[in-house]
Amino acid sequence: MKAAPGSAVSVANADLARAAEPAPVENFFEVHLTQLARAMEHAPMQKHVRLILSEPKNEIIVNFPVKMDDGNFKLFTGYRIQHNNIMGPYKGGLRYHHEVTLDEVKALAALMTYKCALLEVPFGGAKGGIRLHTREHSTSELERITRRFTHDLGNNIGPEYDIPAPDMGTNSQMMVWMMDTYMNMHNLSDKNAQRRIVTGKSLTSGGSRGREKATGQGVVYCIQEWADERGFRLDGCSYTVQGFGNVGSHTAQILSRLGAVLVAVQDHTGSLYNPEGIYPRKLIDYVQTHGGIAGYAGAQAISDEEFWAADCDICIPAALELQITAEIARNLKCRMIAEAANGPTTLEAEAVLRERNIEVLPDIMANAGGVVVSYFEWIQNKRSESWQLQEVDSRLHFMMKRAYHEMRAFARERGVDNRTAALAVALERINTVYIERGVFP
Repeated sequence: MKAAPGSAVSVANADLARAAEPAPVENFFEVHLTQLARAMEHAPMQKHVRLILSEPKNEIIVNFPVKMDDGNFKLFTGYRIQHNNIMGPYKGGLRYHHEVTLDEVKALAALMTYKCALLEVPFGGAKGGIRLHTREHSTSELERITRRFTHDLGNNIGPEYDIPAPDMGTNSQMMVWMMDTYMNMHNLSDKNAQRRIVTGKSLTSGGSRGREKATGQGVVYCIQEWADERGFRLDGCSYTVQGFGNVGSHTAQILSRLGAVLVAVQDHTGSLYNPEGIYPRKLIDYVQTHGGIAGYAGAQAISDEEFWAADCDICIPAALELQITAEIARNLKCRMIAEAANGPTTLEAEAVLRERNIEVLPDIMANAGGVVVSYFEWIQNKRSESWQLQEVDSRLHFMMKRAYHEMRAFARERGVDNRTAALAVALERINTVYIERGVFP
């Protein structure tokens, strides 16, 4: 007998299935290289440029000790992968997660290279990470971990060389700790010139208005362009969100203001469903108090399988990479996927989605709002300026809209999917710069 959707038995069975499910067989970096190769078929590339882009320029691995609150020392492994800087200083987030791997950070760094090129942000690509579980550490321990990692990176980062930012598991407070540590490692005479060593800082410590919501805001701008292109009304449409951290929660909150209805949401604590709508602001308040969506009274608990099969117009994965497998892709009941997360779709799932005519707004387009507003913050620090939110949002909207239509024009002209088109546009720009500059010596 089949358990009723949302029943205790159904949820328990889903938990057991999730525990028994094997790890994804696809390697994130290999998935990226396959997608890149597909795009290179449609973007004329010099042979040496293909070779250069196939691996990161620098791979920095740091093993560093930190004293814990109980007086014992613990050894942490930190990564900073610098993929390419032909377009400008390395740029990319710093991730704190217990499953961080070298290949994961390599793939994320490469995506940053193409994301910046697509959006015409004058940065290159980088990414960092420390393998740890933030919930297992106190605030003081996280501060010591962050400051020691910053110190040990030394001159491998810099305000005109490599500029970190927040990512999964990190926030504005950690960026302020990084900034303060780096500033105190340099001469007093130019200490304040180092403020732009990181972006995503708190507003009071040199951050930008609109930075916290920037990635989610960019996702919504992309969805709006997609809707306008197809004559689709967002007011009254339904959507689901996987992952309810910074990106997922802001995306949901902004979409709700446009009249869209959140019908299902999932995070690390479980899945929820309410066909009448889940109020994002109330759920955000609940998560801030309880650490996750589980137990929220405004929706029904469902299994993860039921979450992915929920009827909706738009599905927004905003969690980890490789979440949408072929099996999940076959069960999706949406017309479009907006990749708020980096690399959430496996290669097998991509093939299924193409067969089912489910359109995908790819990660390097959909979630580029974060790096765009990071660039704005960097510029404001450099010029000693402070822009109002309206100016930030207006500039972000312009850059997202321009890049979206460049991607779509390429896709239509070449008859390719959006991901291939977005990567190809970025590759053409990078290839042009290499042709103009050459390779020294």
